[in-house]
Amino acid sequence: MAIARDAALGFIYPANLACLEAMGAALSFFSPLEDTSLPACDALWLPGGYPELHLEALSANRSMIDAVRGHHAEGKPLLAECGGMLYCLDDLEDRQGACARMAGLIAGKAVMQPRLAALGLQQVELPGGALRGHTFHYSRMDTEQPAQAWATTRDGRKGEPVFRSGSLTASYMHFYFPSARRAVARIFRPQAYGCAGQENRMAGTAG
Repeated sequence: MAIARDAALGFIYPANLACLEAMGAALSFFSPLEDTSLPACDALWLPGGYPELHLEALSANRSMIDAVRGHHAEGKPLLAECGGMLYCLDDLEDRQGACARMAGLIAGKAVMQPRLAALGLQQVELPGGALRGHTFHYSRMDTEQPAQAWATTRDGRKGEPVFRSGSLTASYMHFYFPSARRAVARIFRPQAYGCAGQENRMAGTAG
């Protein structure tokens, strides 16, 4: 599994890394800012971060964007959370009004706001279980991409949408993988659907 980790994208629960390794994943890290290609991988994770602070460098690294787009075009699993999801949009605009092209895997645009847009713990029902996590963002996202599911807050209110675009799963939520290992396995290993042996190896003892 290739995982983005640099100044632009790097919000990662340490427990998520431990969970992935316990489920049998071999982890490899890369920089969307500086690297020009992805490590050899079967799945890709773009975690949260601060892409709005690195608009020019992210947008200028078209070799990396092409690699991410190629991964998606091949139908390989890709999870994009919060800042990672913004990286997957057509365009991202920072608080000063500067706008840059992103990867274009999700039709739409996000604009950074001066005030916090969402904060709190949420959970979403996905195939494989209820995956918990939190949301924290200042951006407003405009897209016509339909939501696959909606998270709920701790008091039962409607939370963040979860999108699916081909092999891409994307949301503002930062997922806490140990809360539903089987759901995580189904995101990163969809080819294991209906194959008990492979799914058991990836899912371990499902949470």
